[in-house]
Amino acid sequence: MKFNPAVLALSVGAFGIGVTEFAPMGLLPVIAHDLGVSIPSAGLLISAYALGVVIGAPLMTLTTGGVPRRTLLIVLAGIFTAGNLLAAVSTGYGMLMVARILTSLNHGAFFGVGSIVAASLVPADRRAGAVAAMFMGLTIANVVGVPLATLAGEHLGWRASFWGIAALGVATMAALRLTLPRLPAPAVATLEPNCACWRGARCSARSA
Repeated sequence: MKFNPAVLALSVGAFGIGVTEFAPMGLLPVIAHDLGVSIPSAGLLISAYALGVVIGAPLMTLTTGGVPRRTLLIVLAGIFTAGNLLAAVSTGYGMLMVARILTSLNHGAFFGVGSIVAASLVPADRRAGAVAAMFMGLTIANVVGVPLATLAGEHLGWRASFWGIAALGVATMAALRLTLPRLPAPAVATLEPNCACWRGARCSARSA
């Protein structure tokens, strides 16, 4: 597939999300020791992220339908970055828990919106490849990014991993801003009062 900088930017975002989701798994003993909690308690940081994904996906979908797609993706990357920055400066278990939940809120929406945007950037016969290229970032995160983040956390402290991921978030925001074209929010079809759809008439659609 022909190289597309915007799809690459989306892939970088997917890479960062994949790393921040799974990297703490390899750092649980280090985090637990540093914060003075048990390893099972530190493991709840992983569960909190998963819970945030479940809550954040429908929440973001319902509240951001009218936001232009480029702007929305940058904002979602900003949430990701802010959450990792908060994790990096966390001084206690509760603060880190809040950071993990904040970070997770962008997860479902970024992949959902990002895959649609990736498909819209290429001709119809290349759409599947564009979406696959974006999700390749998540695959690479699991194979390469997570082990590297774990290694860095073990030698430099677990906060160093979150600092690095936050820097990746900043790079993602810049890349999305520079490579994505202006993408308006999708039009939403709505039924006009007294619409005669039941009789086969055509309803009008208006932009949200």
